[in-house]
Amino acid sequence: MIGPSHRWMLPAAILFVGINLRPSIAVIGPLLDTIQHSTGLSDSGSSLLTTLPVGLMGAVLFAIRPLRAAVRDKTAIATGLILLLFSHVVRFVLPSASILLMTAVCGGIGIALVQAVMPAVIRRHAKSDAAGMMGLYSTAIMAGALISAMAGPWLAVTLNWRAALGIWVVPAAIALLIWRHALGPETVVHRVCDKPLHLYREPRAWLLLAFFGLSTGAYTLVLAWLPPFYTQMGWSAQRAGGLLAAVTVAEVIAGLAVSSAINRLPDRRPALLMAIGALFLGMLGLAISPQTFAWQAAVSGGLGIGALFPLSIIVAMDHGDEPDEAAAIAAFVQGGGYVLAAVMPLVAGLLRQILADLSLAWWLMMLLCAVLGLIAIRLDPRRRIPNLT
Repeated sequence: MIGPSHRWMLPAAILFVGINLRPSIAVIGPLLDTIQHSTGLSDSGSSLLTTLPVGLMGAVLFAIRPLRAAVRDKTAIATGLILLLFSHVVRFVLPSASILLMTAVCGGIGIALVQAVMPAVIRRHAKSDAAGMMGLYSTAIMAGALISAMAGPWLAVTLNWRAALGIWVVPAAIALLIWRHALGPETVVHRVCDKPLHLYREPRAWLLLAFFGLSTGAYTLVLAWLPPFYTQMGWSAQRAGGLLAAVTVAEVIAGLAVSSAINRLPDRRPALLMAIGALFLGMLGLAISPQTFAWQAAVSGGLGIGALFPLSIIVAMDHGDEPDEAAAIAAFVQGGGYVLAAVMPLVAGLLRQILADLSLAWWLMMLLCAVLGLIAIRLDPRRRIPNLT
């Protein structure tokens, strides 16, 4: 357990670890044209730089039970950070299409290890403040995307695109150093309950999975393809990266709002519906008049995405009364959800390659917003997963 004099280290570690979970993906979009020109990656191949890590996040989460039964939580998160650190170094030293795809796999596994274990760590150590710490964690993830989206294009101009991809080894090393001292020594491997086995038979668990997957699909779609959508219309990489940064600023603001207000919202549905509405308006602006409403659409979409990401995890964790129950539900929901979310950037990449236009992707996301709304209405907090109550 954490000593009283070191309680500040848990939120600090959550913050720094979270910041490192998106730069390897978020930095790609603003630099995609340059990367494609230098490496020869096609649009569909480029989409794999987002699809592979996001899909692997889900695949690794499905193996969380044996993982947590065999490896200490602290060690699993440290291993994830080391894999991220390694992928950043390799991208800088050996830039090529195949290396980029390999590091997408390596980094995706690293991100997945962290995301698989962190909910249980937060639930166990933060106790009554777990919802607030989850808000801090998800906001830190979005802050990492913001920093990399803003800094990547400028680093590419000042140095080169390889440095813009590899420089994130520095915050990864800092996070690893802080994490080593955050929880103190863990002398036992935590016992993992067998309740994840029951989740596959529970319709409500699949409903939570679909909600997380579709809402996160909006995030991966915007993260991967919003900057190329605008560079194709003549915007500079710096300006397109600034637009993605505006999305991420809005995400951080929404995430902080969720973090501060979540304990006063026992019924999460009104917040969910407001977030879905903001996302819908953002997609509508991108679809009907992307030049005129670029910044308004970015902010509206970012507010929706930024609120939905923590809310979808918190709503899932609400269904577990014990740390292991919450971790099992979070792993199931995120495992399948990330696999589902990985489809969105791949579909968009294929649309761009075939039609040379991404507008249809924004219309598709609007349709999915309607599906999200229907699911949100059904998430009455009085209903639970039967086998966990």
